[in-house]
Amino acid sequence: MSQHSQPLDLEEALASLKAQLLPITEVEHCALQHCRGRVLAKPVTTQLSLPPFRASAMDGYAIQAGKHDQLLTVIGESLAGHPFQGDIGPEECVRIFTGALVPANAGQIILQEEVAEREGNQVRFNAHTPSESYIRPIGNDLKLGSQIADQGDVLNPFLMGSLSSAGVSSVEVFRRPVIGVFSSGDELRDPGVEVKDLLEGQIYDSNRLTVMQLLATMPVEVRDLGRLADEADIVSEALTNGAQVCDAMITSGGVSVGDADYISETIEKLGTLAFWRLNLKPGKPMAFGKIENCWIFGLPGNPVSTIVTALLLVRPALATLAGTVSEPPLRIKAKLTTSLQHQPGRTEYQRGIFTQLSGEFVVGHTGDQGSNRLSTFHNANCLIEVDKTVGDLQSGDWVNIVPLTSLIN
Repeated sequence: MSQHSQPLDLEEALASLKAQLLPITEVEHCALQHCRGRVLAKPVTTQLSLPPFRASAMDGYAIQAGKHDQLLTVIGESLAGHPFQGDIGPEECVRIFTGALVPANAGQIILQEEVAEREGNQVRFNAHTPSESYIRPIGNDLKLGSQIADQGDVLNPFLMGSLSSAGVSSVEVFRRPVIGVFSSGDELRDPGVEVKDLLEGQIYDSNRLTVMQLLATMPVEVRDLGRLADEADIVSEALTNGAQVCDAMITSGGVSVGDADYISETIEKLGTLAFWRLNLKPGKPMAFGKIENCWIFGLPGNPVSTIVTALLLVRPALATLAGTVSEPPLRIKAKLTTSLQHQPGRTEYQRGIFTQLSGEFVVGHTGDQGSNRLSTFHNANCLIEVDKTVGDLQSGDWVNIVPLTSLIN
């Protein structure tokens, strides 16, 4: 693997991933109520204006414009779905409710709070009634023929609500890429095995579940492909079989330079290996390549390294594969409340807790930053980005932080 020995910076690796992965093009027809999280395959335009009629923005009384300073006769009412039929005379008004159709010659809605007196069907308003019309014009929300959603948009509850308001009941969406998830290592046992049954040197497998949950909110279909033993033939067979049914596979462990690390060499043997090392901490040993038509992400085995590479590289790459756009993560300037140890040479992402204090963001780390310490993520709400060019940082220094909410949505 000497031709792949030069480690890539994060930006280089991400650019390489997005350049090689092409979006899924297969399209499915999907009922709107079942489309949450799916990716639109083509733009959707509205076939009517919204609202399609002049609508009242408030509960009150519809009148001719400027006729509020006299005693008026209430001649009817207009409710949502049950409009008033007819015109309003200069000494008349119509009781009206929010969302109801405004009579054709009405020019203003007087709020019900502005009623000074009412007796029977006679009503008088306060002398200083506001002049605002409180009438929503046709197309106030969306005009006829305007675009509601674009190709590549992920359908969330808000967008689905807009589509539903325009009468859309089904849409065309891209097929969800099938993503298979392995974990690798003879030392791993499944959670649920009794502690007393763990052999010396064995640990519970956490990476597979973690990766699957990190993908759970993405427009992909995740499949659990189990654990791989540290045997070259088993790894080769599993990746070959997985490539037949998956658009991409993710493994954790087995990508370093140990005698029992077979993932990278198997990718290269069966397909092509694009890269296998990053200028990143944690997360230096990461492999990426392709077997037949299936992309392979070989993540490092240490739990924190697995999470960091999944967040910063795998999720954005899979968003591209799914046909949508992954926005760059939000970066915020924050002042350190703790010192950070850092050896120049690799960009590092430490786990941190940030908050706002006296109008500025402050951040501190979550303790020992060993890549095996999954517990450092328990209370973390950000990653502290330490550039590869700097050394140790002190309390009071400014750093970039990446809120975890901008990486997982």
